[in-house]
Amino acid sequence: MPSALPIGDPVPADGSLPVDGVDAAIDFGVYVHVPFCRVRCGYCDFNTYTADELRGVRRDDYPASVAAEIGLARDVLGALGPLRPAQTVFFGGGTPTLLPGAALAAMLGGVRDAFGLAPGAEVTVEANPDTVTEALAERLATAGVTRLSIGMQSAVPEVLATLDRTHDPAGVAAAVRAARAVGLDVSLDLIYGAPGETLAQWRASVETALALGVDHLSAYALIVEEGTPLARRIRRGELEEPSDDLQADMYELVDDLAEQAGLAWYEVSNWARDDAHRSRHNLAYWRGADWWGFGPGAHSHVAGVRWWNVKHPAAYAQRLAQGASPAAAREVPDAAAAELERVLLGSRIREGLAIRDLAPEARHAVAGLIADGLADPGDALRGRLVLTRAGRLLADAVVRALTA
Repeated sequence: MPSALPIGDPVPADGSLPVDGVDAAIDFGVYVHVPFCRVRCGYCDFNTYTADELRGVRRDDYPASVAAEIGLARDVLGALGPLRPAQTVFFGGGTPTLLPGAALAAMLGGVRDAFGLAPGAEVTVEANPDTVTEALAERLATAGVTRLSIGMQSAVPEVLATLDRTHDPAGVAAAVRAARAVGLDVSLDLIYGAPGETLAQWRASVETALALGVDHLSAYALIVEEGTPLARRIRRGELEEPSDDLQADMYELVDDLAEQAGLAWYEVSNWARDDAHRSRHNLAYWRGADWWGFGPGAHSHVAGVRWWNVKHPAAYAQRLAQGASPAAAREVPDAAAAELERVLLGSRIREGLAIRDLAPEARHAVAGLIADGLADPGDALRGRLVLTRAGRLLADAVVRALTA
């Protein structure tokens, strides 16, 4: 089942924020959570729901609920100053493409009407391969979508079966062709380290993905989340626990193969052909920009305030129907928490962290990180702390060294 929400402070019914204004120079982005899936994958603890878990909720009604929250966001942010246009919009899930293209277009239109889209805005839709048709791709492109992020996960049927993924791996190529035909940028998502997956199988998946000529690749190590069916199967001895050493080998392999294909890393788990094909939406998270997350369980961050919505779609729709904010709770991180987050996120990206902006103790730790092969000495001479490949594999240890 989905993981529990954090505990925070109460949110007023009107959703107003405890700040006097927002910084107009900080980019603003929009995330739209679509919590619907045909099947719950055994490893997933995201806030998603299959049809039999949606008692009293109709998918057809979902865009209207999101539209109501968009109206609330416009009022809340408008009270703090001129509205900023959205630099990025990201439809995630779940499986956004389980909704008709017209529904996704309507929600994007609501964002456009409320805030405006900045010139050249990046608009991404996540999709399972088996939901992408030529007609859907064309409808999304017409609506203003610029980018499709396809959940490939693996090219090996046995690995997909272990992950409870139901798509035919051959359908990935068809989905990519459909997106390319209407001018959409395409990213492929992969997962490595599934129980029983071999290095040779992982190589086959990466090579298959890169052979499709995409300009962006994401590769995430499988994390066994407590409470998921996968965790229970491992606990019963039906599947092996993923090996940290094998996952490290898999990371090095995807990094090598991506580089050979002309894609460079720009975040620990992401590679792009050039700066223009990086995920600008995700970079906004890593750089501490502002965003409003719409939908059940969605998280938001504006002017240093974080909040998160109630999780179940029925509770989400009910609150909005009553004219109330769907936020479950919020927090304003203190200075120490904010600095930890800045280091945690900033160290993960290729531009790294400005050494002069680190705390004195952290600046003293940089030499040790270089000596251990975790930070790049050339970048350090230029005033930046940038992780080496070994540092990316041990990113958590780097953060501990910088924040101890």
